[in-house]
Amino acid sequence: MMTATRSSKSRAAFKARPIQKSSISDDIVQQIMKQISSGNLKPGERLPSERDLCKSFNTGRSSLREALRCLSIMGVLTARVGEGTSVSTDGSKFLETVMQWRFITEKYDIRNLMETRISLEGLAAASSAERATEDEIAALEILIERMEGFVDDAKRYGALDLEFHLGIARASQNQVIYDLVSLIRGQLVRALAEVLVVPDARPRSTEEHKGIISSIRKRNPEAARKAMQAHLEAAITRYEDAHVSS
Repeated sequence: MMTATRSSKSRAAFKARPIQKSSISDDIVQQIMKQISSGNLKPGERLPSERDLCKSFNTGRSSLREALRCLSIMGVLTARVGEGTSVSTDGSKFLETVMQWRFITEKYDIRNLMETRISLEGLAAASSAERATEDEIAALEILIERMEGFVDDAKRYGALDLEFHLGIARASQNQVIYDLVSLIRGQLVRALAEVLVVPDARPRSTEEHKGIISSIRKRNPEAARKAMQAHLEAAITRYEDAHVSS
């Protein structure tokens, strides 16, 4: 009884206009996205049946299924056998898909990405100084100890360095910051690997990390921000030095 009521509410809320364009599936995608962005379709809400959607859009099942499949791949919709199709409750996959595609097609300059990290991760460090739990701070301190143990191994050090920065973004308690830091770091893997092979880069980076976590431990947001920004500015310099020497 409850399922029928929920389904009828979904059908009542869904609004569609007959498709007039030649690119039918694209138009369906745009209409569904518009309804989600306007709040007419909410996370977790189930879409009408395929039959009802075809009637609403005045289109065939093949075009409709193509559109729904596209939105499912992007992470906008979730399709489950026996449960129908609903709006995803987790938008992180969609955000990641869109941003990764933009990064690929735009081919952002390395320096621009690094400069973006300065602002973004500076905010992450400041927020972590205010919001990080004691367990999160302790975990970051352990990471630094492990980095010291792998200071002669660029590959393992790089993996721990990534974990450290993502740990600070996570400790900021801001999911948007964490998602953006993850995306940008993903585009900088090769560049950061070049940074870490610069002479003395890993020992210097470790000391800079200690300064960041010290400020976070002291619950000093401004000091944490400055320490992170100084660290990333130094990383830009090391990256440029690596390219000059090569």
